[in-house]
Amino acid sequence: MKITVDAPAKINLTLDIIGKRNDGYHLVKMLMQSVDLCDSVTVWDTGDNDVSLSCDQEGVPDNQSNIAYKAAAAFFAHTGLVNPGIGIKIKKRIPIAAGLAGGSADGAAVLVALNHLMGTELTLDELCDIGETIGADLPFCLVGGTMVASGIGTILTPAPDLPDCYLVIAKPPIQVSTKEAYSLCDDRERWQPPYTDDAVEAVCDGSLPLIGRTFYNEFEELLQLKEVERIKQIMKDCGALGASMSGSGPSVFGLFSEKGEAEDCADVLKEQYQEVFVCRPMDRGCTVED
Repeated sequence: MKITVDAPAKINLTLDIIGKRNDGYHLVKMLMQSVDLCDSVTVWDTGDNDVSLSCDQEGVPDNQSNIAYKAAAAFFAHTGLVNPGIGIKIKKRIPIAAGLAGGSADGAAVLVALNHLMGTELTLDELCDIGETIGADLPFCLVGGTMVASGIGTILTPAPDLPDCYLVIAKPPIQVSTKEAYSLCDDRERWQPPYTDDAVEAVCDGSLPLIGRTFYNEFEELLQLKEVERIKQIMKDCGALGASMSGSGPSVFGLFSEKGEAEDCADVLKEQYQEVFVCRPMDRGCTVED
């Protein structure tokens, strides 16, 4: 039997870095949102007592360094089940190393698929506990929707769904080191106050223009990426109600109330960038395909 799971990308409507633990992990407060830019992850029983992994996109590792592979290993370690042999096939749509949690989404999808395939009936909370041992983004990728994430990003509190809207995502051809990005914030003399609370109030209010005005990503200030600012300006010139970088970047998203405006903006961006997408918010995380 094969199980195929949709693995949605995430964007950070806000990203505040508010402290650091003694173990080196940074404390954050974020408003996170699932979007319908999804990878497709298929898992099946091979019967060869191993994990085999393949991806349709170059540059994605097919070994133990892949989060999807780690998720399979963590699932069997948690449940105590003997691995009968698992095949994993990933069809990528989410850009790689983009600040969109594509790898974490794939890992979360593997947990969901194995829970169905092995008949373990683990709860969502239990899957999140497994996911947290692999990476801080996995619990959100499992739960999805609109969530306030705190702690190291694994404490999730539901927020109201975004109003009906469209999101344009563009990834410039530059690379960002998340480790280096976090190290920049350690050089500051004090932690800045969080902006996330204002964004949550705006979402509760339900006003798209207000929501767009509350987007904030602390990494933008720390990294000062010219290409990010350029894309944000293009989006705003095309009518975006707000624009911001997602995660540690370099992907940028813009908020639009009308489909036509979003598509026109995407057309403008596609003249200069290869990876551009028009998306909509989703109210869920990884889900088994019908």
